Amino acid sequence: MWDFSISAALGLMRKTAPFLLFRIVVYFGITAALIVITGTGAGLGWGIGNFGDAEFRATATGYGALGGFGLTAGVVFFFRDYLLYIVKAGHIAVMVELMTGGKIPEGRGQIEYAKTVVTARFGEASALFALDRVIKGVVAAITGVVQGLMSILPIPGLSNIMGVVRAYLRVAVGLVDEVILAHAIKMRAVNPWASAREGLVLYGQNARVMLVNAAWLTAIVYGLSFIVFLLMLAPAAAIVYLMPGAWSAGGLVFALVFAWAVKAALIEPFAIACLLQVFFKVTEGQVPNPEWEAKLDKLSDKFRAMAGKAAAWVGGRKTEGGPVA
Repeated sequence: MWDFSISAALGLMRKTAPFLLFRIVVYFGITAALIVITGTGAGLGWGIGNFGDAEFRATATGYGALGGFGLTAGVVFFFRDYLLYIVKAGHIAVMVELMTGGKIPEGRGQIEYAKTVVTARFGEASALFALDRVIKGVVAAITGVVQGLMSILPIPGLSNIMGVVRAYLRVAVGLVDEVILAHAIKMRAVNPWASAREGLVLYGQNARVMLVNAAWLTAIVYGLSFIVFLLMLAPAAAIVYLMPGAWSAGGLVFALVFAWAVKAALIEPFAIACLLQVFFKVTEGQVPNPEWEAKLDKLSDKFRAMAGKAAAWVGGRKTEGGPVA
């Protein structure tokens, strides 16, 4: 069915437990902020609503809650570079080191070690975020090629389900960009753009295997997340009950937020640990296929642009004192 070991992935998570704890603090801290600020907004709306009738009070409470939720979500979106840089890429860095036979510090030292590695490979947070967005675009183009090949297979009724297949694959490739970042860390890349191009070619020439495993992991991730969502409905409803006024959608929204926090803190790193196993195993001993590189150059303008960005990165680093080792 799949090419990864669940026990190996769980073992990797155990060895990086300090980083898992860090993820829990970050993502559940975000969840707590969402709840507190949403509750504060609801309270302000309820207070204002007391100047009118019951219908006005309910409306004001709802708008206050939505305003608080939206404000917090906007702040989280603003700091998304930091989450990718320190939390996601950092955890990948310690995973890769362990998977390649290296050693990592214990305790809080894992986080400082990961920050050092990520800085050496990718520079500033904004540079990593820009690279990640380009990688996502190229991966989507590769996925489109695979979808095109599937659509012409002589399978009865396939055309009727291709819409579902396309939607599912779009979700599945959400994990792949972090695998490409892991390739740069594994190769001790001094130029992340050049390393990402290489990783994308390797991914392209192994796209079928990677997509099959990513699809399985997507089903596992969202299945577990749905279970968490169901379990969190009751406590979420209790939180809404304690808030001033009545916000009918609050229980559902908070349950979704709790499920997102568990998914981001615990379930996603498990999926990445599994997908890294597949990528490192299937690409072991391989070199980028020039035919695939030419195909990607033709297929994606983002991939073509990466060559120029790779050249600019090298030049920029030299003028600042030379490449980072």
